[in-house]
Amino acid sequence: MGEIKMMVSPLKGVSAFAFSALLLTGAQYASADDHDHSHNHDHAHHDHDHDHDSDIYSGYFEDEQIEDRSLSDWEGDWQSVYPYLQDGTLDEVFADKAENGDKTAEEYKAYYEIGYETDVDRIVIDGSNVTFFANGEEISGDYQYDGYEILNYEAGNRGVRFIYELEGEGADDLPQYLQFSDHSIYPTDADHYHLYWGNDREALLEEVTNWPTYYASELSGEDIAEEMLAH
Repeated sequence: MGEIKMMVSPLKGVSAFAFSALLLTGAQYASADDHDHSHNHDHAHHDHDHDHDSDIYSGYFEDEQIEDRSLSDWEGDWQSVYPYLQDGTLDEVFADKAENGDKTAEEYKAYYEIGYETDVDRIVIDGSNVTFFANGEEISGDYQYDGYEILNYEAGNRGVRFIYELEGEGADDLPQYLQFSDHSIYPTDADHYHLYWGNDREALLEEVTNWPTYYASELSGEDIAEEMLAH
């Protein structure tokens, strides 16, 4: 696992995992259940029929359907769902998945334990500025759009990562790249997202096992579990 050197004093006590959890040098190819989390999206900027949206959400779409997205799609105050996995709040979600899936509830929880794990428990996005909160400290920087990449999964479906690059000073203090995935492929306000970050743009594209996931900070753990169960 690569490590990002921490130069900013507020974060010197933060574990390296906080900002390099997703920077792996050994790539792992996406499995059939990669990102099998089920959530809903409010396509605020587009009107599409339900079946069409479901196909896109599941990773079935044409290249020409993809559109560039601004960081404003993810603007807001966001919390990691990892603590809710740890304290058992999401256990009912894994039990529900087990009723319809090919794993036991314990196996689903273990899968998401790897997927959700992160030290970054809160992220605030305001305009081009992104602030990370980890272990009681915070660090922020401005990011600019750097295009998108299409990923082909082993299961036959696909995904899109929307990428933002750190601009200006602070490259030694913050991840150079952020990659957002929220199952949408065109401008829309996200209601949750999976975030990948690190200094190697290409290496991040190969990370498919650890995807810290964020929901709006005003939601309780029970609210998040209900949303997951509803979809």
